Amino acid sequence: MNQFLEAVGIALSAIWANKLRSFLTVLGNIVAVSSIIAVVSLVQGLNSSVSGAITSQVGADSFMVGRSGPTRTEEEQLRAQSHPRVTLDDANALRGASERIRFVMAESGGSAEAKTRRETLESLSIQGVTKEYVLLASTVIETGRAMTPGEFDGKRNLVVLGFDAADRLFGGLDPIEKYLTIAGIRFRVVGVHKAKGAIFGQSQDEFAVMPLGAFQRLFGNRQSLRLTVMPSDQTVIKAAMDDATIAMRIQRRLRPAEPDNFGIVTSDTFLALYEQITSGVFAILIGVVSLSLVVSGIVIMNIMLMVVSERTREIGLRKSLGARRRDILWQILTESITLSTLGGMIGTSLGFLIAFVISQMTPLPAIVEPWSVVLGISTTAVVGLFFGMYPAMQAAALDPIEALRRE
Repeated sequence: MNQFLEAVGIALSAIWANKLRSFLTVLGNIVAVSSIIAVVSLVQGLNSSVSGAITSQVGADSFMVGRSGPTRTEEEQLRAQSHPRVTLDDANALRGASERIRFVMAESGGSAEAKTRRETLESLSIQGVTKEYVLLASTVIETGRAMTPGEFDGKRNLVVLGFDAADRLFGGLDPIEKYLTIAGIRFRVVGVHKAKGAIFGQSQDEFAVMPLGAFQRLFGNRQSLRLTVMPSDQTVIKAAMDDATIAMRIQRRLRPAEPDNFGIVTSDTFLALYEQITSGVFAILIGVVSLSLVVSGIVIMNIMLMVVSERTREIGLRKSLGARRRDILWQILTESITLSTLGGMIGTSLGFLIAFVISQMTPLPAIVEPWSVVLGISTTAVVGLFFGMYPAMQAAALDPIEALRRE
């Protein structure tokens, strides 16, 4: 251990004695590692945000039944357009399909102009839902109250506003029990949803939730519904999906040989599709950035060869005083690794700073993962070891007599 620390001390002294040259040597490392760390932090932040958005929309403990699942080809998209609409009859069929299905919520979505005396929102997201909406874990009313089952069944003109929608429409006023018009129809506000935040700078809180019957009076009842199915327990979600598939096939009178004319998806389905689309892009992006590490390693090797040439007499003197080949090899390798790792440490810090600045100035989020710190520093140490090996072997192979003769 003492020998290692002594070697590191000698290496740091050599680096400090040639500050400008050392900085220019590791500049490639700094640029490469800072780019890699910044990209990894932004990719991790992007993945986390997308995962959170998908989970919040679909739910980690539920699944959705719709007109179709995710379509990957034009043929699948055309086939999905011919599927029949999902209706309340389908929802009722699922509700009585199995004891493993706890409840089924039907919903539909659209957008319309919303007005108060203070403000107008030209395109407010509108969600029409059935009474099971209040049972969802994601339904958290911050002020006011949720709508009652009787109000859902009575198709009352009531809304629960998203946090930002309430703020923009009513400003500093309490919106509870106040009125607004949506598509020219008067609605009463009974609650305000807890803030969900924003994704990529896009607010998730500009929406209004109303009973599905009231929604269909505004938009008509010809829109296909989306059914959120909550299993009785998360451990039986696969069995509940099988039960839902059977119930939908029976409801639609499909023969055994006929394919499903509906789609059943979970949050994992969308996450897998997202990863399939982006994983290759992210890998190529990180790979291209990593190429600069190879260039940096070649620069380090060239500089270390020059260092060996400059210190030929010193190496010869050490050998004549009893230094072994492995001592010389270790000395040059330690200097190469220390030099490269120092660049990695600076690059890691700079990479996090770049990612933080980007996340503050743009909608792109950034997440600092502990493993990325280890990745940045350990990668540069490996680069220093690999590209320092040849100069170290050259130094270790020097003949002490010839080395002492050299001017």
